[in-house]
Amino acid sequence: MKILVTGATGFIGQNLIDALVDLDHEVHCIVRANSDVSVLNSSVKIYRHSGEIECLQNYFKQEHFTGVIHLASLFLAVHQDKDIENLVDSNITFGVKLLEASVKSNVQWFINTGTFWQHFENQTYNPVNLYAASKEAFEVMAKYYSQTSNMIFTTIKLNDTFGPNDTRNKVFNLWAKIAKTGELLEMSEGEQIIDISYIEDVVRAYLLLIEHLMSDNQKSFNERSFVVTNSEKMTLKELSLIFEEATNSKLQIKWGGRPYRDREVMQPFNKGEVVPTWKPQFDLKTAIQKTVGENIL
Repeated sequence: MKILVTGATGFIGQNLIDALVDLDHEVHCIVRANSDVSVLNSSVKIYRHSGEIECLQNYFKQEHFTGVIHLASLFLAVHQDKDIENLVDSNITFGVKLLEASVKSNVQWFINTGTFWQHFENQTYNPVNLYAASKEAFEVMAKYYSQTSNMIFTTIKLNDTFGPNDTRNKVFNLWAKIAKTGELLEMSEGEQIIDISYIEDVVRAYLLLIEHLMSDNQKSFNERSFVVTNSEKMTLKELSLIFEEATNSKLQIKWGGRPYRDREVMQPFNKGEVVPTWKPQFDLKTAIQKTVGENIL
């Protein structure tokens, strides 16, 4: 298939693209004009988006994509006034331009990426922050396109993710650092439940969904939402013990050294359905070892 991926230079995008290339799909990536694409698989084809919808539509009509995987987004845990325009443009306007171009070029399916943060306190819809609200707004607008065309629109919602070569400022990277240096890290009380998934499990969810979208049963997936979730859920404090066991290390953490953030997610969303036939393949201890090594010191 010929597949377009947005958010290609991100952690999930890089890993998903490698998997798609390994399956012999022709992968195109849409990036900003100034994006560093040196991290991308050398087999992919790059389109630098100028922001002009006419150019985007011409590109789609020229390439005749089978499907689009939309990973690109602007994540801000807390926004400021100056961030509003960029949030709306990145998480809503750009996505709608993609939908418009997809429908006009007869793209068969469109996989969107959402977030558990659309479901604060495990509610059907209660955004944790403006970022989560913008992700929900895009899904609402997408309904117009899925109702007025033959394109199948579906969403995979993610929570925390991790894996090797992840440069994001995530908890396992922080813990790996202090395990080596012995420095003290101040954290919250650590009672929030963590649902964190290994990158290979995340990628496999997208690949399985693509298989369903190319099957005879594809229409049943329109306007459905799926989650990637770990069967091993525990508090942050309990997770630190798993990390210590997996890496043969001792973490210097001051629990309660900093307050919970405003609207801290204490219980992650647990009412979603997974992609049919998908389940995690890696237990947390093994996945942590694959990420940071068995003996970190």
